[in-house]
Amino acid sequence: MKIPFNKPYLTGKETQYIEEAVKSGKISGNGIFTQKCQQFFESNYGFKKTLLTTSCTDALEMAAILIDIKEGDEVIMPSYTFVSTANAFVLRGAKIVFADSMPNHPNMDATKIEPLITSKTKAIVPVHYAGVACDMDTIMDLAKKYNLFVVEDAAQAIDSYFIGKDGLKKALGSIGHLAAFSFHETKNIISGEGGMLAINDEQFINRAEIIWEKGTNRSSFFRGEVDKYGWVDIGSSFLPSEIVAAFLWAQLENLETIQNTRKLHWENYNLALIDWAKKHEISLPELPSYATNNAHMFYLVCKNLEQRTALINHLKQNDIWAVFHYISLHKSPFYVDKHDGRVLPETDNFTNRLLRLPLFIELDSKEVSTKILSF
Repeated sequence: MKIPFNKPYLTGKETQYIEEAVKSGKISGNGIFTQKCQQFFESNYGFKKTLLTTSCTDALEMAAILIDIKEGDEVIMPSYTFVSTANAFVLRGAKIVFADSMPNHPNMDATKIEPLITSKTKAIVPVHYAGVACDMDTIMDLAKKYNLFVVEDAAQAIDSYFIGKDGLKKALGSIGHLAAFSFHETKNIISGEGGMLAINDEQFINRAEIIWEKGTNRSSFFRGEVDKYGWVDIGSSFLPSEIVAAFLWAQLENLETIQNTRKLHWENYNLALIDWAKKHEISLPELPSYATNNAHMFYLVCKNLEQRTALINHLKQNDIWAVFHYISLHKSPFYVDKHDGRVLPETDNFTNRLLRLPLFIELDSKEVSTKILSF
């Protein structure tokens, strides 16, 4: 039997809740299921305000509008990330300044950020790769020192935490001024396509709701705060349908079960492969002391590109679909001529060597491990 890289998990309640949404007579969005989901995130993770979006990409674009990114502004982010992280700010006219990854983790190296800050820097965008926290203490200290915004790309980071130097555990996405989450079918909690903007700085709450509603104060109207609504700001159609929210609510009700199962698969991989990895000079995922693990991803860092290619082919021959991940954005066809020319060796290292293994609820992780061990 072929083992895919990903298989969306259904809890069994998705279609029931979708039917309820349809029968409610309001399926265009911001109905009962949207509000349930938003309240869940605010209550459980301490976000001041959340707004469901049609994608994490849209949430990032909303963040770029909210912090008023303009032509010529500079935004610091990792090169080892998905294109949406950069696109959201490029669309507003920003210049992207790429930071290198850490030597032992794909996350942006927080110790390399300060030399990149100039008078034009407007924001830092940490990406919590594989749901593992960036060094948010260092990043927030820099933001405070230079008066910068921090937008967390928490696409992969649902139900994961940062442990600060004060010993407190904070949910990823609750630390920066704004954060963006994804509920794409490859994530831990899914709605097919979908995302969420988390707002932690109260100055952005009212405007975020307007941008979310196509630049109108429609939400205020439905709450009875104004007697009519109109076009008051820029915005777009960022609000998802109630059908998407209904699907998401079924997932959120089963968050604990989903997370526990994924963590079990992650531990199975880790235990089964530790000796094999040492023998083949392959690195397994490392967790910094300040990060928790939400089991979004299990990856290997091969010793070189040739070994990775050989391992992918070996797994494919055994009907297991494993994939590599991001191509360095600073070398992408669109941005290579716009990049400032710095070499980012650690980013390129992960581009050439990182391999993602299948990880989903119904996975037989022991079977996959057995096939890997035969390499």
